[in-house]
Amino acid sequence: MRISFVVPAMLAVLVALAGCSEKRSGMDAGGSAPAQATANRAGSMLAYEHSVVVWLDAGQIPQRLQTVRDACSQQRVGDCTVLDVDQQAGDTRSASLTVRVVPAGVEPLISLAGKDGEIGHRRTHAEDLAVAVRDNDLQRQRLQNERTQLQAFQQRRDLAVADMIALSRQLAEVEAQLQAAEQEGAQHRMRIDTQKLTISFLPPAGQSGRSEIGQALRDFGETLAMGTAWTIRAAAFLIPLGLVVLVAVWLWRRLRRRGGR
Repeated sequence: MRISFVVPAMLAVLVALAGCSEKRSGMDAGGSAPAQATANRAGSMLAYEHSVVVWLDAGQIPQRLQTVRDACSQQRVGDCTVLDVDQQAGDTRSASLTVRVVPAGVEPLISLAGKDGEIGHRRTHAEDLAVAVRDNDLQRQRLQNERTQLQAFQQRRDLAVADMIALSRQLAEVEAQLQAAEQEGAQHRMRIDTQKLTISFLPPAGQSGRSEIGQALRDFGETLAMGTAWTIRAAAFLIPLGLVVLVAVWLWRRLRRRGGR
């Protein structure tokens, strides 16, 4: 047998071993201890997201936003990362803050945000990642086994250059897939271990209405100027059209007189 035929045979063995590994994993899922442990952890495989609306005096919103942001950035409520900050100034002040924080830090941040204000709408959503985590674990285990077997084959002394190139290419592909699977697993773990929290700061409805009236009064001059300009443009457009209509009417009457005669 030529050495160049070794790699295809080895790859076929790898495929068969991977299939057996997946079958064993499937059997474990039915009743083995690792599978049972995964099932027992299913309740903890939840990725939580919270959204809260805080009604707060408009003048307090900027400072309260900064206070909550500092509490997260300075890790005063545990491991916390600021993801997004949005702030609108002027009379219609509002702001929003999105963070990712450990579960124990969710309620302290909400309490801090709602101090001297009122907690309005609140929503909590949980996504079950148990199946995604299980599939990712199986995929990483399969790829790790395949990488180990390829590395063992690569140590053989009787391989031709073409076989070594084929093995190196296959190993690089497995390494890339394993890295992607590990990154996905880390993302799952982050979403399970920490929770996403979005706090929206809004002024009370009465303040919002007064702000809109005040803004309308301040915009009165600009609105009047825009309306006057639009009227002038409309008149400039209609004058030539009116002249055409007058000429048409005059010609029609003249032709009508001639016809009567």
